This record gives sequence, structure tokens and C-alpha cells, in this order.
Amino acid sequence: MISNISIKDLLPKLNQLNIIDIRNIESYNNNHIPNAINIPQNKLLLEPHKYLNPNQTYYIYCQKGLSSAKVCNNLRSKGYKVINIIGGYESWILEK
Repeated sequence: MISNISIKDLLPKLNQLNIIDIRNIESYNNNHIPNAINIPQNKLLLEPHKYLNPNQTYYIYCQKGLSSAKVCNNLRSKGYKVINIIGGYESWILEK
């Protein structure tokens, strides 16, 4: 399974995906990728079963893509289908 996706590849299917912003609520409220929901990193890692369906794929991002890559690796090891958005929100700002 693909573990990373660029903003460029994400854009055409943006409205069809489960996108999760793992930044804090203040950053999310300031601005975020359209249709993304906010689940802060600590909450998502602590209780992924509350937020994720193991039969669905989720696209995860943070500010720069580093934390989301670590979160994706952690969640993948628990059996979840997750894909890291390369470059995070900063990449979104540059590409959109």
C-alpha cells in the first residue's frame, strides 16, 4: 500500500477522501485543508479505535509532514490504512 501522497496527487480527489489534520485545534481553526477533520495527534495515537475504521483509508497531515509520517507509521503498525500527506499543511499552502 502507498504510504505517502503529495498535495498535487491529492488535489483531484480531495472531496472523496477521509483527511485528518493532527495539528492542535488553534492551528486547525486558523486554516486547514478543505474537508479535513481535526483529531490532535495525542488523541489519535491514544485511542485510534475511537476515530478510525480499520476498513477505511485515511490521509493524515500535520504542519510540515514529519509528525504525520510518524503517526502514520504508528497507526499502520496497528493495522490501520493511513497515508501521510507529504509536506503537510505548508505544502498545501504552496500548491493550492
